[in-house]
Amino acid sequence: MKRLLVVATILCTVVLIIPAVIIVFLSDPAESTTTVTRTITLEELESEFDYNPEADVAVTVFRTESEQLEETPLERYVMGVVASEMHASFEMEALKAQALTARTYMVKNILQPRTEQLPEGAMVTDTVTHQVYKNEEELKELWGSDYDMNMARIQEAVLATQGQVLTFEGEPIDALFFSTSNGYTENSEDYWGDEIPYLRSVESPWDQVSPRFSSEITMSVADFQEKLKVNLPEDGSVGTILERTQGGRVAKVRINDEELSGREVRDRLGLDSSDFQWQRQGDQIAIQTRGWGHGVGMSQFGADGMAKEGSNYADIINHYYNGVEIQSVEPFVSEMLAKAE
Repeated sequence: MKRLLVVATILCTVVLIIPAVIIVFLSDPAESTTTVTRTITLEELESEFDYNPEADVAVTVFRTESEQLEETPLERYVMGVVASEMHASFEMEALKAQALTARTYMVKNILQPRTEQLPEGAMVTDTVTHQVYKNEEELKELWGSDYDMNMARIQEAVLATQGQVLTFEGEPIDALFFSTSNGYTENSEDYWGDEIPYLRSVESPWDQVSPRFSSEITMSVADFQEKLKVNLPEDGSVGTILERTQGGRVAKVRINDEELSGREVRDRLGLDSSDFQWQRQGDQIAIQTRGWGHGVGMSQFGADGMAKEGSNYADIINHYYNGVEIQSVEPFVSEMLAKAE
């Protein structure tokens, strides 16, 4: 009798525990980053989030490889951008923050088109000139067997934030972002020239886990001089870093009688970042950098680090963009539709 009672107790415990374990596994953010084993389609997910692509603003993308125009609803365009611009394995709240930046960029671009030349009929290209964008077929080729898992996460992040944009004083912002900071983001005027109140330097200590947080390259003295259009001092030095920005990146350097900005050095030498140091080693120059990207706006690895510590996407947005609001795109839709025609 006692043995039967013990067995019954164990069975009851197992019955109670197993569903709990399954629920915890599926709802754990680290796993469920929608590692969903469900076979829900995009159309079913859109229905779940009450999204109608046919009623959405159409975005026309110039596909640089095929040199064709591709038209897609705004939210599906945002999915293609988030999938191309951020690791699908990043935390869900970081993916949501990226969705907001991608959507805001496109909304602002429709309302105030950039001045650079575009092929007739195109709103944006699919390159870093605007935002990198890949469609479903390209992502399937890129991700292979991971496509369903990765895309489910991207779709959830986008549809969970659908119709939300970032505004400052009622207008969509320039939602700039980049991969990895050097520990701080950059004031807009220190890189782009214009002082923008919501693009201020802030701490971003989470970036140290990025594989591109620090790097080193070497190049010949001849290449260095040719690319920077300078002559190195005869004393065997490289040049003098005169000033750094609030974000710790190089503001000005002097090489002999030439003064260059840190951005000019970065662009001409193809460096990961304008936070650099250099040493001359015979006929070679070694250059160490910290961070990856221009440093203005939201750090992607910083966003992921914040999310890992429990911040939600609104916390992330408010950390990297000073004084902005998350609001509905609705007030801008009529003008967007008119401009999209």
